[in-house]
Amino acid sequence: MSSTRTAVRTTGVAVRAMLVLTLVLGVGYTLLVTGIGQLLLPAQANGSALPDDKGSALIGQSFTSTGLSTGTADGEALPEYFQSRPSAAGDGYDGAASSGSNLGPENPDLVAAIEERKTAIAEREGVSPDEVPADAVTASGSGLDPHISVAYALLQVPRVAEARGMSEQDVRAVVESRIQGRDLGFLGEERINVAELNLALDDGEGA
Repeated sequence: MSSTRTAVRTTGVAVRAMLVLTLVLGVGYTLLVTGIGQLLLPAQANGSALPDDKGSALIGQSFTSTGLSTGTADGEALPEYFQSRPSAAGDGYDGAASSGSNLGPENPDLVAAIEERKTAIAEREGVSPDEVPADAVTASGSGLDPHISVAYALLQVPRVAEARGMSEQDVRAVVESRIQGRDLGFLGEERINVAELNLALDDGEGA
């Protein structure tokens, strides 16, 4: 009889402990962390969503004749938009297929692709191939990098300004206002989020 009471008491304690821990850790902790995230870092907590359901600032996009609607890198580059770097993720900036090309720096296919991209970009921007920055012709390791270098952004200013009927000075000012500094002041390089830059221009900034 004593052993039965002990078993019932032990079971009761275990059930109560489970209920309490479920409430504290499963519900309370979740609400606490969610609340802190919404209070201190709301944009990051919500996925850094862009306005009007135009994607996330954390995932790159293509700004081509088909890329704006399909997310792929196919189609002609739209002259009024700053272009992102190449992407090896699926058909281009596919969030479900994040990856690099996995080709080594001496791989002949990669070397040929880089030279082809460099020639095409130089022709599009009206510059010498030697002026095309490295990030303009190489994909990131994830294939989803939303940023380009300041040098690549400035290279595109004349084309974008002409296509939008704006002065180069005004477009350059918008570019410079969107420069993101190095992490912690010394990690990485200065960079520009392409989608945020294009959205700023679409919203009339600099006009």
